[in-house]
Amino acid sequence: MFPGAFWLVVFFALPLLVIFVISFMARDELGSPVPPFSLDNYQQAFDSLYLNLFLFSLWISLLTTVVTLLISFPVALYIARSPKRWRNILIFLVMIPFWTNFLVRTYALQFLMRANGPINTLLQGLGVIQEPISMLSTPVAVLIGLVYGELPFMILPLYASLEKFDWAMFEAAQDLGADMRRAFLRVMLPMTMPGVLAGSILVFVPSVGSYITVELMGGGKINMIGRVIASQFGVASNWPFGSAISLLLMVVVTIAALVYFRVGRGERMAL
Repeated sequence: MFPGAFWLVVFFALPLLVIFVISFMARDELGSPVPPFSLDNYQQAFDSLYLNLFLFSLWISLLTTVVTLLISFPVALYIARSPKRWRNILIFLVMIPFWTNFLVRTYALQFLMRANGPINTLLQGLGVIQEPISMLSTPVAVLIGLVYGELPFMILPLYASLEKFDWAMFEAAQDLGADMRRAFLRVMLPMTMPGVLAGSILVFVPSVGSYITVELMGGGKINMIGRVIASQFGVASNWPFGSAISLLLMVVVTIAALVYFRVGRGERMAL
Protein backbone atom coordinates (compact mmCIF):
# COMPACT_ATOMS: atom_id res chain seq x y z
CA MET A 1 0.00 0.00 0.00
CA PHE A 2 2.82 2.41 0.85
CA PRO A 3 4.49 2.41 -2.62
CA GLY A 4 1.15 3.06 -4.29
CA ALA A 5 0.28 5.88 -1.92
CA PHE A 6 3.77 7.37 -2.31
CA TRP A 7 3.56 7.58 -6.10
CA LEU A 8 0.00 8.88 -5.88
CA VAL A 9 1.20 11.73 -3.68
CA VAL A 10 4.25 12.48 -5.84
CA PHE A 11 2.57 12.40 -9.25
CA PHE A 12 -0.95 13.54 -8.38
CA ALA A 13 -1.36 15.26 -5.02
CA LEU A 14 1.77 17.45 -5.16
CA PRO A 15 1.25 18.69 -8.76
CA LEU A 16 -2.39 19.36 -7.93
CA LEU A 17 -1.32 21.33 -4.87
CA VAL A 18 1.10 23.38 -6.98
CA ILE A 19 -1.64 24.16 -9.52
CA PHE A 20 -3.99 25.07 -6.67
CA VAL A 21 -1.51 27.55 -5.19
CA ILE A 22 -0.63 29.07 -8.57
CA SER A 23 -4.33 29.59 -9.37
CA PHE A 24 -4.52 32.24 -6.62
CA MET A 25 -1.42 34.13 -7.75
CA ALA A 26 -0.87 36.94 -10.24
CA ARG A 27 1.69 36.99 -13.05
CA ASP A 28 4.60 39.26 -13.83
CA GLU A 29 5.63 40.75 -17.18
CA LEU A 30 7.12 37.43 -18.29
CA GLY A 31 4.07 35.43 -17.28
CA SER A 32 5.60 33.80 -14.19
CA PRO A 33 3.31 33.30 -11.15
CA VAL A 34 3.99 35.86 -8.41
CA PRO A 35 2.21 37.06 -5.25
CA PRO A 36 -0.10 38.60 -4.11
CA PHE A 37 -2.76 35.97 -3.69
CA SER A 38 -6.30 36.80 -4.75
CA LEU A 39 -9.49 35.42 -6.31
CA ASP A 40 -9.06 37.48 -9.50
CA ASN A 41 -8.37 34.45 -11.69
CA TYR A 42 -11.53 32.69 -10.54
CA GLN A 43 -13.56 35.85 -11.00
CA GLN A 44 -12.20 36.12 -14.54
CA ALA A 45 -13.07 32.47 -15.19
CA PHE A 46 -16.72 33.27 -14.50
CA ASP A 47 -16.73 36.03 -17.09
CA SER A 48 -19.46 35.48 -19.69
CA LEU A 49 -16.87 34.64 -22.37
CA TYR A 50 -15.32 31.75 -20.45
CA LEU A 51 -18.61 30.68 -18.89
CA ASN A 52 -20.09 30.29 -22.38
CA LEU A 53 -17.02 28.25 -23.38
CA PHE A 54 -17.57 26.01 -20.37
CA LEU A 55 -21.22 25.52 -21.29
CA PHE A 56 -20.37 24.92 -24.95
CA SER A 57 -17.74 22.35 -23.98
CA LEU A 58 -20.22 20.58 -21.70
CA TRP A 59 -22.84 20.60 -24.47
CA ILE A 60 -20.47 19.17 -27.10
CA SER A 61 -19.26 16.55 -24.61
CA LEU A 62 -22.83 15.57 -23.77
CA LEU A 63 -23.70 15.27 -27.46
CA THR A 64 -20.56 13.21 -27.99
CA THR A 65 -21.60 10.87 -25.18
CA VAL A 66 -25.13 10.45 -26.52
CA VAL A 67 -24.07 9.88 -30.14
CA THR A 68 -21.32 7.50 -29.08
CA LEU A 69 -23.81 5.56 -26.95
CA LEU A 70 -26.32 5.30 -29.81
CA ILE A 71 -23.62 3.97 -32.14
CA SER A 72 -21.88 1.71 -29.62
CA PHE A 73 -24.89 -0.08 -28.14
CA PRO A 74 -25.85 -1.95 -31.35
CA VAL A 75 -22.17 -2.76 -31.98
CA ALA A 76 -21.66 -4.10 -28.45
CA LEU A 77 -24.94 -6.02 -28.67
CA TYR A 78 -23.88 -7.60 -31.96
CA ILE A 79 -20.55 -8.65 -30.47
CA ALA A 80 -22.21 -10.07 -27.34
CA ARG A 81 -24.69 -12.07 -29.44
CA SER A 82 -22.04 -13.38 -31.83
CA PRO A 83 -20.74 -16.96 -31.56
CA LYS A 84 -17.96 -17.30 -29.00
CA ARG A 85 -15.34 -18.06 -31.64
CA TRP A 86 -15.97 -14.65 -33.24
CA ARG A 87 -16.18 -12.50 -30.11
CA ASN A 88 -12.45 -12.27 -29.48
CA ILE A 89 -11.84 -11.32 -33.10
CA LEU A 90 -14.49 -8.58 -32.97
CA ILE A 91 -13.15 -7.23 -29.67
CA PHE A 92 -9.69 -7.29 -31.19
CA LEU A 93 -10.96 -5.16 -34.08
CA VAL A 94 -12.48 -2.68 -31.62
CA MET A 95 -9.15 -2.40 -29.78
CA ILE A 96 -7.02 -1.91 -32.91
CA PRO A 97 -7.34 1.92 -32.73
CA PHE A 98 -5.46 1.81 -29.40
CA TRP A 99 -2.43 0.59 -31.30
CA THR A 100 -2.26 3.82 -33.31
CA ASN A 101 -1.36 7.23 -31.93
CA PHE A 102 -4.46 9.34 -31.35
CA LEU A 103 -2.89 12.28 -33.18
CA VAL A 104 -2.27 10.13 -36.26
CA ARG A 105 -5.88 8.88 -36.22
CA THR A 106 -7.16 12.45 -35.98
CA TYR A 107 -4.99 13.50 -38.91
CA ALA A 108 -6.40 10.55 -40.89
CA LEU A 109 -9.97 11.65 -40.17
CA GLN A 110 -9.06 15.22 -41.10
CA PHE A 111 -7.70 13.94 -44.42
CA LEU A 112 -10.93 12.06 -45.13
CA MET A 113 -13.09 15.13 -44.46
CA ARG A 114 -11.08 17.86 -46.16
CA ALA A 115 -12.30 19.61 -49.32
CA ASN A 116 -10.22 17.45 -51.68
CA GLY A 117 -10.43 14.33 -49.53
CA PRO A 118 -11.93 10.94 -50.37
CA ILE A 119 -15.43 11.74 -49.05
CA ASN A 120 -15.90 14.85 -51.19
CA THR A 121 -14.26 13.15 -54.17
CA LEU A 122 -16.63 10.18 -53.87
CA LEU A 123 -19.73 12.37 -53.53
CA GLN A 124 -18.70 14.46 -56.53
CA GLY A 125 -17.97 11.33 -58.56
CA LEU A 126 -21.45 9.99 -57.80
CA GLY A 127 -23.00 13.31 -58.75
CA VAL A 128 -24.45 13.88 -55.30
CA ILE A 129 -22.73 17.27 -54.98
CA GLN A 130 -21.33 19.69 -57.53
CA GLU A 131 -18.81 21.43 -55.27
CA PRO A 132 -16.84 20.17 -52.27
CA ILE A 133 -18.64 20.42 -48.93
CA SER A 134 -16.82 22.33 -46.20
CA MET A 135 -16.85 19.74 -43.41
CA LEU A 136 -13.88 20.87 -41.33
CA SER A 137 -13.61 23.85 -38.96
CA THR A 138 -17.18 23.41 -37.74
CA PRO A 139 -18.76 22.19 -34.48
CA VAL A 140 -20.02 19.14 -36.37
CA ALA A 141 -16.45 18.27 -37.40
CA VAL A 142 -15.34 18.51 -33.76
CA LEU A 143 -18.27 16.31 -32.72
CA ILE A 144 -17.42 13.72 -35.38
CA GLY A 145 -13.77 13.76 -34.30
CA LEU A 146 -14.68 13.24 -30.65
CA VAL A 147 -17.12 10.42 -31.43
CA TYR A 148 -14.56 8.77 -33.69
CA GLY A 149 -11.88 8.92 -31.01
CA GLU A 150 -14.02 7.82 -28.07
CA LEU A 151 -16.01 4.95 -29.59
CA PRO A 152 -13.87 2.12 -28.17
CA PHE A 153 -14.25 3.52 -24.65
CA MET A 154 -18.01 3.14 -24.95
CA ILE A 155 -18.13 -0.18 -26.78
CA LEU A 156 -15.96 -2.14 -24.34
CA PRO A 157 -17.90 -1.38 -21.10
CA LEU A 158 -21.19 -1.98 -22.91
CA TYR A 159 -19.95 -5.30 -24.20
CA ALA A 160 -18.86 -6.32 -20.70
CA SER A 161 -22.41 -5.70 -19.41
CA LEU A 162 -24.23 -7.21 -22.39
CA GLU A 163 -22.11 -10.36 -22.32
CA LYS A 164 -23.39 -11.10 -18.79
CA PHE A 165 -26.99 -10.22 -19.60
CA ASP A 166 -29.48 -13.05 -19.02
CA TRP A 167 -31.49 -13.26 -22.24
CA ALA A 168 -34.02 -15.51 -20.59
CA MET A 169 -35.34 -12.45 -18.74
CA PHE A 170 -35.77 -10.58 -22.03
CA GLU A 171 -37.68 -13.53 -23.48
CA ALA A 172 -39.77 -13.77 -20.32
CA ALA A 173 -40.75 -10.10 -20.66
CA GLN A 174 -41.90 -10.77 -24.23
CA ASP A 175 -43.85 -13.85 -23.11
CA LEU A 176 -45.65 -11.62 -20.60
CA GLY A 177 -46.80 -9.28 -23.37
CA ALA A 178 -44.02 -6.71 -23.60
CA ASP A 179 -43.03 -5.63 -27.08
CA MET A 180 -39.39 -5.20 -28.11
CA ARG A 181 -39.25 -1.54 -27.09
CA ARG A 182 -40.77 -2.09 -23.66
CA ALA A 183 -38.66 -5.19 -22.99
CA PHE A 184 -35.56 -3.20 -23.87
CA LEU A 185 -36.47 -0.21 -21.69
CA ARG A 186 -37.77 -2.18 -18.71
CA VAL A 187 -35.43 -5.16 -18.69
CA MET A 188 -32.28 -4.88 -20.79
CA LEU A 189 -31.42 -1.23 -20.25
CA PRO A 190 -31.67 -1.26 -16.42
CA MET A 191 -29.62 -4.45 -16.18
CA THR A 192 -26.89 -3.12 -18.48
CA MET A 193 -26.90 0.36 -16.92
CA PRO A 194 -23.49 -0.15 -15.20
CA GLY A 195 -21.91 -0.53 -18.64
CA VAL A 196 -23.82 2.47 -19.98
CA LEU A 197 -22.68 4.62 -17.06
CA ALA A 198 -19.08 3.42 -17.23
CA GLY A 199 -18.87 4.08 -20.97
CA SER A 200 -20.55 7.47 -20.58
CA ILE A 201 -18.10 8.68 -17.95
CA LEU A 202 -15.15 7.37 -19.98
CA VAL A 203 -16.37 9.34 -23.00
CA PHE A 204 -17.66 12.48 -21.30
CA VAL A 205 -14.62 13.22 -19.12
CA PRO A 206 -11.92 13.31 -21.85
CA SER A 207 -14.30 15.04 -24.28
CA VAL A 208 -14.77 18.04 -21.96
CA GLY A 209 -11.05 18.83 -21.87
CA SER A 210 -10.19 17.66 -25.39
CA TYR A 211 -7.49 19.68 -27.14
CA ILE A 212 -6.06 17.80 -30.14
CA THR A 213 -9.44 17.03 -31.70
CA VAL A 214 -10.69 20.59 -31.23
CA GLU A 215 -7.46 22.05 -32.62
CA LEU A 216 -7.31 19.86 -35.72
CA MET A 217 -10.96 19.30 -36.57
CA GLY A 218 -11.95 22.83 -35.54
CA GLY A 219 -9.14 24.41 -37.55
CA GLY A 220 -8.63 27.11 -34.93
CA LYS A 221 -12.17 28.41 -35.47
CA ILE A 222 -13.90 26.31 -32.81
CA ASN A 223 -12.94 26.93 -29.23
CA MET A 224 -13.50 24.69 -26.23
CA ILE A 225 -12.24 24.92 -22.70
CA GLY A 226 -9.38 22.46 -23.25
CA ARG A 227 -7.99 24.66 -26.02
CA VAL A 228 -8.27 27.72 -23.77
CA ILE A 229 -6.31 25.98 -21.01
CA ALA A 230 -3.58 24.96 -23.47
CA SER A 231 -3.30 28.52 -24.76
CA GLN A 232 -3.03 29.94 -21.23
CA PHE A 233 -0.10 27.64 -20.43
CA GLY A 234 1.42 28.23 -23.87
CA VAL A 235 0.99 31.31 -26.03
CA ALA A 236 -0.70 33.51 -23.42
CA SER A 237 1.84 32.59 -20.68
CA ASN A 238 -0.79 33.05 -18.00
CA TRP A 239 -0.25 30.09 -15.70
CA PRO A 240 -2.36 31.43 -12.82
CA PHE A 241 -5.46 31.85 -14.97
CA GLY A 242 -4.85 28.53 -16.75
CA SER A 243 -4.53 26.84 -13.35
CA ALA A 244 -7.81 28.35 -12.18
CA ILE A 245 -9.68 27.13 -15.27
CA SER A 246 -8.07 23.69 -14.94
CA LEU A 247 -9.23 23.35 -11.35
CA LEU A 248 -12.75 24.43 -12.22
CA LEU A 249 -12.80 21.86 -15.03
CA MET A 250 -11.56 19.23 -12.58
CA VAL A 251 -14.44 20.10 -10.24
CA VAL A 252 -16.91 19.55 -13.10
CA VAL A 253 -15.29 16.21 -13.95
CA THR A 254 -15.30 15.17 -10.28
CA ILE A 255 -19.01 15.98 -9.97
CA ALA A 256 -19.69 13.89 -13.09
CA ALA A 257 -17.72 10.99 -11.59
CA LEU A 258 -19.59 11.26 -8.26
CA VAL A 259 -22.91 11.21 -10.09
CA TYR A 260 -21.74 8.10 -11.97
CA PHE A 261 -20.77 6.27 -8.78
CA ARG A 262 -23.98 7.31 -7.02
CA VAL A 263 -26.25 6.25 -9.88
CA GLY A 264 -24.25 3.07 -10.44
CA ARG A 265 -24.53 2.16 -6.76
CA GLY A 266 -28.27 2.79 -6.89
CA GLU A 267 -28.65 0.56 -9.96
CA ARG A 268 -26.72 -2.26 -8.31
CA MET A 269 -28.82 -1.98 -5.14
CA ALA A 270 -32.02 -2.00 -7.19
CA LEU A 271 -30.92 -5.17 -8.93
